Amino acid sequence: MYLIIGAVVVIASMVGGFTMVGGNLLSLWHVNEIIVICGCALGAYVIATPVKVMKSAMQSMIALLKGPKYRRADYVDLLKLIYEMLVKMRRDGTMSIEDHIENPDKSPIFQKYPKVSGDHHMLTFITDCLRLMVGGNMNPHELESLLEYELETHHQEALEPSHSVQKVADALPGFGIVAAVLGIILTMSIVGSAPPAEIGAKVASALVGTFLGIFIAYGFVGPIASAMESRAHEEGKAFEVVKMALVASLRGYAPSVAIEFARKLLFSDVRPSFQDLEADLKAAKG
Repeated sequence: MYLIIGAVVVIASMVGGFTMVGGNLLSLWHVNEIIVICGCALGAYVIATPVKVMKSAMQSMIALLKGPKYRRADYVDLLKLIYEMLVKMRRDGTMSIEDHIENPDKSPIFQKYPKVSGDHHMLTFITDCLRLMVGGNMNPHELESLLEYELETHHQEALEPSHSVQKVADALPGFGIVAAVLGIILTMSIVGSAPPAEIGAKVASALVGTFLGIFIAYGFVGPIASAMESRAHEEGKAFEVVKMALVASLRGYAPSVAIEFARKLLFSDVRPSFQDLEADLKAAKG
């Protein structure tokens, strides 16, 4: 929603400012300039970007039109899920969760939280971490180091789409100059044989290329890349929460304390209060 609002504001500001001084909007509409700039940018993007990243970038841009992947209630469910698994491990032994992590689609604990169990990457991360705790015989430092490497890889992969789009934003002003130079070449070819009015119109048309390249880059593509990067950081927070809770548990802290460690990692806008989370955990335990 905010993506659409921002785009409308950008267009309205440009159109309003230009028309206020008597500008003719039709003078900015040159299909040939758009083809040169956008076509070259798209071609360069295809050359430089792996297919996997292009698909992820498209999915990330579509996701910007939706709400955040994890809201406050979803984080509460995630913490409750981890809490229930830790309580079961402490009460019945670590091997008691083996069936749950091997068959999460049949686990009554996982199925209580469909948002978490429906996230393939999150479900895999949780079950892999718990599997290491059950059969890995790892100390807290080893597990924490391993999970940090895994999260680093995950974050790097999650940021690749936004970085690829940002490179397009960086290149667009250059392609705008290319379109402008092509227009100047055309203009110079008729100098001496065309009236000054026609030459002036062609120079103005050439300058539109520079304008379009800069406008598209800084008004749309660059902000979209920044929004994709911010969304990737937000979604990565859920994995850090899981890591913190499991490492704290392996260090010997009680499940409720381990979950409190994890709660502290959440951003303020999605972090549940201590009292609210404690009530939810008691309900889950009951």
